[in-house]
Amino acid sequence: MATAQLSHSIKIHKASKETVFPSQITNEHESLIMVKKLFATSISCITYLRGLFPESSYGERHLDDLSLKILREDKKCPGSLHIIKWIQGCFDALEKKYLHMAVLTLYTNPKEPEKVTEIYQFKFKYTKEGATMDFDSSSASFESGTNSEDIKKASILLIRKLYILMQNLGPLPNDVILTMKLHYYNAVTPHDYQPPGFKEGVNSHLLLFEGEPVNLQVGLVSTGFHSMKVKVTTEVTRVSDLENNLFQENSTTEIAHQGLDFDEEEEECNNHIQRMNFAYSQQSSESSRKKRKVSEPVKAFIPDRK
Repeated sequence: MATAQLSHSIKIHKASKETVFPSQITNEHESLIMVKKLFATSISCITYLRGLFPESSYGERHLDDLSLKILREDKKCPGSLHIIKWIQGCFDALEKKYLHMAVLTLYTNPKEPEKVTEIYQFKFKYTKEGATMDFDSSSASFESGTNSEDIKKASILLIRKLYILMQNLGPLPNDVILTMKLHYYNAVTPHDYQPPGFKEGVNSHLLLFEGEPVNLQVGLVSTGFHSMKVKVTTEVTRVSDLENNLFQENSTTEIAHQGLDFDEEEEECNNHIQRMNFAYSQQSSESSRKKRKVSEPVKAFIPDRK
């Protein structure tokens, strides 16, 4: 039986001193804090606006005129503790500079986790070349040393676009399951490394959608020491209005039909999200691709949204 899905909306709020991100970024430690907070804010945004947890599972922070909801440890909602543990595991891998990409996946059949509904990709790099911002392959590109104001603007743009996207996606299925796979930089990550809350995972290059998948490049923020790129993948029919209207005036959002965001020159592989009708033609070439070390949660999460 269909049930009503929890829904939340964005709020405009007066500026507050209680901000999300650090006021300046002058060294690697401040950069790490910034990237952690940006990642946690993004995950919180997704879970809040997709109605996965009740209001009590979130605290309020401010980012200019945005009132953001940030996940907090809510003992009345064990699920929030579940996701927070995943975030903390990612923090551990970020601190060690092992984490290459965190992929949050939503699916409906526990026996077929490769048949997905939504994919959220967070790709990380570690550099010391001076801060740059790339608003997703557009002409809006800036090089500004460690200009904290430009980094803040890029972060605000990323969060705003993520909020717009979350509020305009079609409703989730009632019986949705969440998992998160962590991909590492093999050259520096110990073979036996597993962050808290994760176990060794299977590196599969095959993810399937019922319909035609579309990727939305949400944003990329670089501090000069770290960078985080965000991409969302779902079925094209669920974002048709978004594609035609919401981002039309903002050319910085690139919409492309492609797969997981691995750079081919880095990964020596080419991952694809295929329609089910064409998936099996890819299996023969999958075994020849280089496999990256992967972790997955000790247990997948099933939110109680009924």
